[in-house]
Amino acid sequence: MRFPLQVVLAVALSFGAVGTAMADDVIGFFTAVQVDSERAVKKAIASGIDPNVRDPRSGETALIIAMREDSMNVFKALLADPRTQLELAAPNGNTALMMAAYKRNKEAVLALLAKGAKVNRAGWSPLHYAAAGGADDIARILLKRGAALDALAPGDLTPLMLAAREGQDSAVSLLLEAGANASLKSGEGLTAMQIAARADKPLIVAILCDRSPAR
Repeated sequence: MRFPLQVVLAVALSFGAVGTAMADDVIGFFTAVQVDSERAVKKAIASGIDPNVRDPRSGETALIIAMREDSMNVFKALLADPRTQLELAAPNGNTALMMAAYKRNKEAVLALLAKGAKVNRAGWSPLHYAAAGGADDIARILLKRGAALDALAPGDLTPLMLAAREGQDSAVSLLLEAGANASLKSGEGLTAMQIAARADKPLIVAILCDRSPAR
C-alpha cells in the first residue's frame, strides 16, 4: 500500500531518523512557492512532490500559500495541474478561494471559480472575507455564483455584520441591496447596526438605521 507523501513525511519527522532529505525537499518546495518560482515548483512536482502536500510548519497547501504570498505564477501552475485539490483547507479553515477573496485578487477568484471552487461552505465563507475586506467586485461575483447571503460564521456572524464591524460602507450597501437580513443577531445578540455602533462606525449605523428590527 502506498501512503500520501504528507503522511510519510509526518511519520518520518516524528521519528526524527528517516526522511531528512524528503523533509528538505518539501521545505524547498514551499520556499519556491513563497518566492513565486514557477520553474522550481514544477521541477519539484515532476520529481515526486505531491502538489497537495501540506507545509509541515503551517499545515497549509501550496495553493493557499501561493495565494497568500501573491505568487501568481506558481498559483497558475498549481491550478493547471489536474491533481491539485481546490477545497483542501488550512488548519484555520481557509481555502484558496477564501484567501483570494481576502487578498482582493479578482483574477484568482475568477480562475478558481472556473475550475469549480465551492462558493459556500460551513463556517467562514469567501463572502465573509470579501465583505470584511470591502472587496465589492468579488462579493458581487460570489453572489452571482450563489453565495449564501446570510451565511453564518462562528459566533453567528453574517457577511453583513463583518462589513459593518469593519466599516465597509459600500459593502454594507451592496449586501443590503442584495437582500441581506439586517435583523439577524450574532451569538452575542447583536444586529449588524449594533455591531457597527460598538465599533464606532457612525456611517454604517446610519446606513443600517432603516433596516433595524422594530422595537
